Amino acid sequence: MTLTTHDRYAQVLDKASGDLTTAAIATMERELAWFSQMDAEHRSWISLIAHAGIGQCAQWLRTGTTPVDVTSSVFGAAPRDLARHVTLQQTVAMVKTTIEVIERHIDVLFDPDEAVEVRRQVSAYAREVAFATADVYARAAESRGQWDARMEALVVDAVVRGEPEEVIRSRAAALGWEGDGRVVVLVGAAPPVEAPGGDGVVEGVRRRARAAGLPALTSVQIERLVVVLGEVTDAAGAGTAVVGAFGDGAVVVGPAVPNIAQAHGSARAALAGLRAARGWPAAPRPVMADDLLVERALSGDGNARRTLVETVHTRVVAADPTLRTTLTTFFELGASVEATARRLFVHPNTVRYRLRKVREATGLDALQPRGAYTLHVGLTLGELLATTTDVTEARHAASQ
Repeated sequence: MTLTTHDRYAQVLDKASGDLTTAAIATMERELAWFSQMDAEHRSWISLIAHAGIGQCAQWLRTGTTPVDVTSSVFGAAPRDLARHVTLQQTVAMVKTTIEVIERHIDVLFDPDEAVEVRRQVSAYAREVAFATADVYARAAESRGQWDARMEALVVDAVVRGEPEEVIRSRAAALGWEGDGRVVVLVGAAPPVEAPGGDGVVEGVRRRARAAGLPALTSVQIERLVVVLGEVTDAAGAGTAVVGAFGDGAVVVGPAVPNIAQAHGSARAALAGLRAARGWPAAPRPVMADDLLVERALSGDGNARRTLVETVHTRVVAADPTLRTTLTTFFELGASVEATARRLFVHPNTVRYRLRKVREATGLDALQPRGAYTLHVGLTLGELLATTTDVTEARHAASQ
């Protein structure tokens, strides 16, 4: 049977494919520094791709202008996770080197009158391989992005659920988490997914976090948005940096914790704060979970109740026994310094001095409405807890 011109071109290149592959690999070793630094397995992958590429070039010459599936026939020779180990830049250099080797041998393998046509066909093939390379890495990036999104959601869910630290740490490491510093968790309403002109909820968080230099993990849980920020030096400032990515309503920032493995403590406080935030309609946005201690305590948060008693009652009593009496009288008399001074038979400046001592002990100012409210509830809870403890101890003693 008589061979067609294109069949003959393909046959010549097929016969030379082994030598061309050897020449291509030798050129890579000589000209591409990264190639010689790879391990044997990765180098063998590249050899497979180079050999498949030359073989597919022969098929291209045989079909003439008929398209062939370059992507699967060339890159299908290597494992699917090639793109995870060999960069796009390295793959482009590999393809470029292989094509150049073929072109250098055209004049040796073909007659002068055939070389022109073969060179034109090889150039067309090179363009197809370039597009195929871009397609392989685009698909790999898309697949990796989907995997990363699922893993990111799992890490955030593990933080919210309070799974063991080892689980959180290992999942975050698999995702490539690089936040070594302190971590805070923010919670609030998720914005509308289909907001006109929006760039997506998760990307909106990432963009703001990148601008602030903060690594971030994000998850939309039904209507709630949860954000984990790392390397935080200022919790309030970190919250302000990304608050614009949330929907309407309160956004609560949990307290900073040493690392992501302990982030559940921050998430727990933030979630409790979000549930209680409606009790303080005028709260700033974002609001720190610790600034919602009163609302959290009143809504049944045992951790907040204990923290509030420790912050107010315990510290006030430990600082000076007269401070508790002064505060109690001050609140009973409508927060009037003068009336409190008359009731206690002291000078008003003495009352002011004691209130200043309270501020130094607790960080709360009784002369400000919010501070007075927190101090009043904290004192009341402390007295209730002390009474409950006394009754329990008395019953225990009576039973002995």
